[in-house]
Amino acid sequence: QVQLVESGGGLVQPGGSLRLSCAASGLRFNLYTMGWFRQVPGKGLEFLATSDYRDGRTNYRDSVRGRFTISRDNVKNTVYLQMDSLKPEDTAVYSCAASGRSRPTSSSEYSYWGQGTQVTVSS
Repeated sequence: QVQLVESGGGLVQPGGSLRLSCAASGLRFNLYTMGWFRQVPGKGLEFLATSDYRDGRTNYRDSVRGRFTISRDNVKNTVYLQMDSLKPEDTAVYSCAASGRSRPTSSSEYSYWGQGTQVTVSS
């Protein structure tokens, strides 16, 4: 079965950096657009970034563009999210997801999800 497993979350000070990883198995990774979302308690899933399966093009939420970078390794079947200049409002559970569509930004367009990893930005 398909599995997406995130890692790399933790506690970081404001202005710091973290790199999240999402290892995929059970699917043809190079045929899926990979995305990152986050969620805080009481709120819905928030789209952050995608890496398109067709051409590797990336797309970002405005509030993270320039601070977050999504990348993928189709040999290792892994997608990454490099997060720099972190702010307290970036605190959330971060999840990766896989979609057979091009440039999906809605959570409903994604077929597979990881369990999420907590990121806490605090001094």
